[in-house]
Amino acid sequence: MKSLREFNQKIRFVLTDIDDTITTKGQLSDKAYSALWKLKQNNFHVIPVTGRPAGWCDMIARFWPVDAVIGENGGLYYRYHQNKMTRWNFHSETEIEKNKNKLELIKDDVLKEIPKARVSADQFSRVHDLAIDYCEDISPLAELDIQKIVSLFKKHGATAKVSSIHVNGWFGDFNKVTTAKLVLKKEFGMDDQQILDQCVYIGDSPNDEPLFESFKHTFGVANIKDFSTQMKHLPNYVSPSHSGDGFCEIVEKIISSK
Repeated sequence: MKSLREFNQKIRFVLTDIDDTITTKGQLSDKAYSALWKLKQNNFHVIPVTGRPAGWCDMIARFWPVDAVIGENGGLYYRYHQNKMTRWNFHSETEIEKNKNKLELIKDDVLKEIPKARVSADQFSRVHDLAIDYCEDISPLAELDIQKIVSLFKKHGATAKVSSIHVNGWFGDFNKVTTAKLVLKKEFGMDDQQILDQCVYIGDSPNDEPLFESFKHTFGVANIKDFSTQMKHLPNYVSPSHSGDGFCEIVEKIISSK
């Protein structure tokens, strides 16, 4: 991973994870929120790409200085534009209900096999996935327990990804990359080459790895180093600082490169 000093590319779109990338210890600082506004004021398009739930995404799309938000690891996206909300879901309402029943079985297995695990506090506002808390509101689980949770999802035929706070699992052939590219093409008229040339992605954990692999210009905040041995595809550049402070450093470099 290279130093931020080496980045010098004019881009238009900033796609970014939220937890432990923009936030710091679960909080959104005034400095990090101001960095989002700086991007907006400098005519960048900003699109958070997160594992957080539909309910959060509705609020973020309406109230944050963003152009769209992708949630539940690609299961949905919301765009609030010209006082109108566009909502896209990967699954139909019928499929969503069927999958909820299957996810309920996985939840029972996880809580039986790993009693210290908990369903995430934001599960009530989720549509497509099940999020198991391994360190957000509980004492951190051992790495073996985290991997066991992943295995239980996969045993039931679900996809599972580890974020910096949750293990998220879902049914369906979607992920952060597929939905990010869908948004960029459908909502902003971009083609594949423009996506490579004009977009950056910022992240912090293993569930960002597909985007680090697929996007040409990628950044990690310094805490990505904690996961470096678990990942095949790391970001091109890394910030000196962790979490929200690192995000602010990356934003300043992106703006100055413009």
